[in-house]
Formats: sequence, C-alpha cells, structure tokens
Amino acid sequence: MSHTDEAVPVRHLSAKERGLLLDRYRVTDGKGFRLKDRDPGDTAGHLVGKHEAQALLNGGVEHLSTLQEKLYAQDRWAVLCVFQAMDAAGKDGTIKHVMSGVNPQGVQVTSFKAPSAEDLKHDFLWRAAKALPERGRIGIFNRSHYEETLVVRVHPELLQKQHLPPELIGKKIWDNRLGAIAGFERFLADQGTVILKFFLQVSKNEQKRRFMERLNDKKKNWKFSASDLKERHYWDQYQAVYEETIAATAAPHAPWFVVPADNKWFTRLVVVAAIVDALDRLDLKPPPLTQAETEALDAARVELLGEA
Repeated sequence: MSHTDEAVPVRHLSAKERGLLLDRYRVTDGKGFRLKDRDPGDTAGHLVGKHEAQALLNGGVEHLSTLQEKLYAQDRWAVLCVFQAMDAAGKDGTIKHVMSGVNPQGVQVTSFKAPSAEDLKHDFLWRAAKALPERGRIGIFNRSHYEETLVVRVHPELLQKQHLPPELIGKKIWDNRLGAIAGFERFLADQGTVILKFFLQVSKNEQKRRFMERLNDKKKNWKFSASDLKERHYWDQYQAVYEETIAATAAPHAPWFVVPADNKWFTRLVVVAAIVDALDRLDLKPPPLTQAETEALDAARVELLGEA
C-alpha cells in the first residue's frame, strides 16, 4: 500500500528534469573520479526545492509503483539496486521511503551482514549471486558484494577467515576482486539485469550529528552500535577505498550514483528518480496475449455476463 500523503500534491519530474538531476550524480566512467570533488550537502541548486520535496517523492513513488507492475507483468528484465554507505548515511530509511508504494511481491531485499560459515566456504561473489532478483522483480542489496573491496580492504585481517590459499593473498588481490566484480556485473547486464549502484555520501560532521541524536534520544538508542563508532576511526581509509572501488567499477551498464546524503529528503528524491529513469528507458509493456488466451478471456466474459 502506498504511503503517499493525499494532503500533499503529487508532482512528477519530467524526463528532462530527471536527466538534469541525475547527470550531477551518475558516474559511468571512473577516469579522473575523486570523491572529494563531491559535496555530501549538495541539493542540486535550483533544480528542486525542499518545499516541493514531499510532492516530488510522492510522484516518484507513484511512478515507480506503475513501472514495477509493468516490469512484473513483462517478466523479461530484472533490476538490481545496490546500496553502500558509511554508517548513519540513511540506507534503511531511503529504501523504506522509495519502495513504500511498490507491491511487496515484486521486490526482494537482502541485507548483507558478516558472512556466515557457509559463505566463507565459497568464493566472495557466491552469496551475492544466490540473492540476485528474478526476472520481473526489483532486488535491493543493503550492502553487497562490494563489502569485499571496502570493509575487508580496510580490515585485511578478515581475509584470514576466507579460507583462501596463502599464495592468492597478495598485492593484486584487490585489483583482482574489482576486476571480478566488473566482469560479474557485465555478465548480469548481458543477461537482462539492470544494475544501479548507490553510494550515499554522508559527511563526517553529519554522521557525528546523527550518532549524537541516537545517543541522546532514548527512542533512537537502539540504532547506535559501538562498532559504528569504531569504524568512524577509519574514516579516511574508507573514503580512499570507496573512491577506488567506484572508479574501478563504474560503467554505462552498471553506473554508480554518488548521492549527497546530508539531507535525507534530497537523498530519497535522487534514488527514486534514478530507478524510475532506468525503468522508463526499458519501455515496459505487458506481454501480448496469444489467440488462445484472448479466446479464454472472451469465454470468461461471456460466462460472467450470463450469471443471474
């Protein structure tokens, strides 16, 4: 059921408006990409305003709901949305708000925690591969296979738990993993999976503010974890590995969107616009009926009209 607030007008971004908005954040070629050139507090200037944020989000959610029904009916394409971010960047809230109007039957969400003992017995892409969405569905990865070039790279001691032959743990392991991910995503795209990758870029100051909010508000205490604070000490290392990961794996068929995350209202607008834009480009239509199916519908119509 849609959470659209009927008291707020619904406004849809035009294809042109979406294009202008998304071009600011889409990365399809990593050459020259630098994370420090991106502003976590950006809100696209004159393109959209906070005063119309709810109307635009409502419009995006409504449009996405319609497109998702067509995706499900056509049953040819799959969509994979990957979400990566530092702690407190708003991944969960963004996913909740953007997907609020979509039929749960057409969406599958996978949250990637620390790998299980079974996961560690397989290659690093195994658990991602088995969670991929079926044709006709939208798959959400809340964290993903990219943890292997982010968290594991910042904490290389985790490699010791992955049962790898010692001779394979060398200087080239990260380049090899990035290359494997790029190849994996190229294969998925060739098989009909639309890939959209979102890095929600929060600033260090905003992360601190959100951590303090969680600590000071008893209703939000449950959201805070000491491990989040521990990872904050590695801020600079994470920025470096995110930059290299995005640069190495951005491609036209698997773009990254480096989404400003200091303002949650704006983050959600960019994400829903990107998903709507990708689905719109598929020109989705319900599959044509065969003659036998058409005749069956006609017969059902006659039977229902003939009821007393």
